Amino acid sequence: MRPPLVLASASPRRLDLLARLGIVPDRVVATDIDETPLKGEIPRPHAARLALAKAEAGAAAAPGAIVLAADTVVGVGRRILPKAETEDQARECLDLLSGRRHRVTTAVVLALPDGRRLKRSVESQVTFQRLTGQQVVDYLTRGEWQGKAGGYAIQGRAEAFIRFLSGSHSNVVGLPLFETAQLLRGIGWLRP
Repeated sequence: MRPPLVLASASPRRLDLLARLGIVPDRVVATDIDETPLKGEIPRPHAARLALAKAEAGAAAAPGAIVLAADTVVGVGRRILPKAETEDQARECLDLLSGRRHRVTTAVVLALPDGRRLKRSVESQVTFQRLTGQQVVDYLTRGEWQGKAGGYAIQGRAEAFIRFLSGSHSNVVGLPLFETAQLLRGIGWLRP
């Protein structure tokens, strides 16, 4: 009998993405960790650190389970964009992303009951078209940006702004499905 799978995330997007693989976690644990970047921290290590912290918190809350945790970071150069909580933050992100290429990095961690931690990081390149002032206003008015890394949701209206995408679309949404499935297959939890 396989151990239960716990998703250490309250993200409805991650639940939807797992459902595409036919996976319904046995339990969802919302982890409450400080997501403030450390001084000098750049996007990829930041995502890895947060995903591991979420996995550890999930493992502590669900001993004996396999815990799946992830963190998605939008980065421009060395800069980490916030998960927009205010309209002003979202506007700053969109202004910065307008007409530019940026990276979306998701770190995925599986915390196993035996103490092992399996880790993957996936990076996608995304280029926005140059946004008009009216496009930004219209997007902000709809509120889709709330709580989203970089102030946008590719699975929503912002997808119409994407001029170029190299890499995993599901990564940009919040959970790279290929790598997640590979991790779960590698431990025998998901059938090949």
